Amino acid sequence: MEVEVKLRLADSTSHNHVKSLLLPFHVKTLNQHNLFFDSSNGSLSSQRAVLRLRFYDDDARCVLSLKAKPLLVNGISRVEEDEEEVDPVIGRACVGDPSKLGSIGSRIVGRCRDEFGVVGDMGFVGLGGFENVREVYDWKGLNLEVDETKYGFGVCYEVECETADPEGVKKELEGFLKENGIDYKYSEMSKFAVFRSGKLPQ
Repeated sequence: MEVEVKLRLADSTSHNHVKSLLLPFHVKTLNQHNLFFDSSNGSLSSQRAVLRLRFYDDDARCVLSLKAKPLLVNGISRVEEDEEEVDPVIGRACVGDPSKLGSIGSRIVGRCRDEFGVVGDMGFVGLGGFENVREVYDWKGLNLEVDETKYGFGVCYEVECETADPEGVKKELEGFLKENGIDYKYSEMSKFAVFRSGKLPQ
């Protein structure tokens, strides 16, 4: 179970302000390309599951993930998550031809078959995706991620933090944002849900 605090920043000004304040704590920048897949009859989506290939810094790294049973309430996200590394060359081949996903010998693809009924001639289809620039910071012992997510219909900004103490971390982050006059809201949708909706959250 992945548990994260997710706070949506109002705009690019707020995003830049947060980054400037956190600059002394910057650890790394990750350029992520996220691509999503489902069976041809939508069996994953119909069961609230998401299959994603994420490429880091072009093709330096590729991770296949399966997320299921998401719950996002008051800026706290809980989702079942399973991940495994994939050879980036194989990952790109699957992007070019999603039907190849079924034959890469993946444990996660096996779960799609066994638990979510993606079998036989259904095959996999690509749903498209989006890019994300993630700035990672080590701040007060927390691993903060400040995201600039670039959809085909606009850009969204978020602060995220995976934690075992979501209420405590949310209070800490809200205090930091309020103290510095940064406009924010609780995130109400996952990035994938925003992508599928085709419009930025209000």
